[in-house]
Amino acid sequence: MILEPGTASYSAWWRICGQGEQSGWHTEFGGNIPVEILSALTDALLRPAPETTPDIWPALTSAGWTYQHDEHGNETASHPDGILSLRRWTIEPAERFYWTAEAALPTGGGGRNRLWNASLDDRMPPHLLAAFANALASDEPVQRGMYDVPDNHLVTQEQRGPQGEELAAAHETRLKSARAAARKARRLAAPQTQPAVAPSTRNTSVHR
Repeated sequence: MILEPGTASYSAWWRICGQGEQSGWHTEFGGNIPVEILSALTDALLRPAPETTPDIWPALTSAGWTYQHDEHGNETASHPDGILSLRRWTIEPAERFYWTAEAALPTGGGGRNRLWNASLDDRMPPHLLAAFANALASDEPVQRGMYDVPDNHLVTQEQRGPQGEELAAAHETRLKSARAAARKARRLAAPQTQPAVAPSTRNTSVHR
């Protein structure tokens, strides 16, 4: 993972690159992306790929998102509030597809003010794309400082859940779990070598 801070909402802030069986892949995120969405994907990197290929869109449609597709194979899912969307699209001829996610507010007159965006490679392992989509669809409350939220008129904040030292302890527990999972993944990925056979120390006799 690479951190490349950029001040503009259209800049890539986080970049993740990987090597697949056929070719490499990469994905990038704007600086304002909710950390829960980014961490859902990075956590999935530490888990083994499932035996079956997960489907992406049902996680969104079951959460009330609308789904559309066209004759070119482009697919789009949009959150009911119209702010958040996920799109898989291509440029003719359809040699390669791209994934983009965006949160943007309408500004009037047909314009939109982007809050954050993400670009994902269609060559990414499907379970990583599914983890990202599941995080987009989640309606679980998130922890934020009171009034420390951009466009706070769009959210409802309540003083509940863990606070202060409890949050710090939970964060440390999560980091320990992630480090342990990373060590396990490295051990599983390491090539298995056979131990060298030690030369025999048995005495032999030579007959002339």
